[in-house]
Amino acid sequence: MVEHKNKYPGKNKSAAAPANSLDRVRAKKHLGQHFLKDENVSKKIAHTLDGEGYNYLLEIGPGMGVLTKYLLQRDVEVHVIEIDPESVHYLQHHYPDLKGRVHQEDFLSFDVLSLFKGAQFGIIGNFPYNISSQIVFKMLDLRDHVPEFAGMFQKEVAQRICEQKGSKTYGILSVLVQAFYQAEYLFTVPPSVFIPPPKVDSGVLRLTRKKDYKLPCDEGLFFKVVKAAFQQRRKTIWNSLKRFELPDHLKEEAIFGRRPEQLSTAEFISLTQKIAPHAVSNK
Repeated sequence: MVEHKNKYPGKNKSAAAPANSLDRVRAKKHLGQHFLKDENVSKKIAHTLDGEGYNYLLEIGPGMGVLTKYLLQRDVEVHVIEIDPESVHYLQHHYPDLKGRVHQEDFLSFDVLSLFKGAQFGIIGNFPYNISSQIVFKMLDLRDHVPEFAGMFQKEVAQRICEQKGSKTYGILSVLVQAFYQAEYLFTVPPSVFIPPPKVDSGVLRLTRKKDYKLPCDEGLFFKVVKAAFQQRRKTIWNSLKRFELPDHLKEEAIFGRRPEQLSTAEFISLTQKIAPHAVSNK
């Protein structure tokens, strides 16, 4: 199951829900739907959240609510966001406790902050694999309001987010997420617990925002530096950051002769501090 950058195709809020949607929902390939059927796994995912520091919880892509039912047992106000009209119809019928809190929207374009009026909220979900990385990037944009995030991804994506420096899978998501959150890979889920089963294993992770998550550098520049470095990951840091038009004397510093996968998050912060006074792209 390959990730790609398109958003949900075929969005149609006005579409009528099929008659059989009160009994079940058809998994739709173009939405990347794989419905979890194992109650034990659902319960385990619901319990990954500590629930500290927020009173609202947003579930992304609830489908038929196999995870939702356990979230509703928690002492928080649960909202769900779902783009599939058939799933929305099913949830409204089977989960009356969610009245007014089922939002038929595309999470990637939805104004979540207006929903919670600027309050802190957690995020959880069995995320569609084809947009899972985009969900994480949006969560990072919302980091001032999201102290906790948990959910299920394609296994290799979950592992990449939690990976440490020195690995071939260590990359942009690893560095950016770990700059602001403690990342934990929790457990692996086999294809057999889904309808239809995906072709790969899934992995569940938890992200807990650091107490002191504000970076001691220009955060906008930090994002640019990390992305530029890994876009040419086989090159040295000096060569991958040529777009910043840095002065030649910086080339003598050892960090510029290393490759991006050799730098920890702390070292990327230090790198950003070093180039901030000189980076043309920051002006």
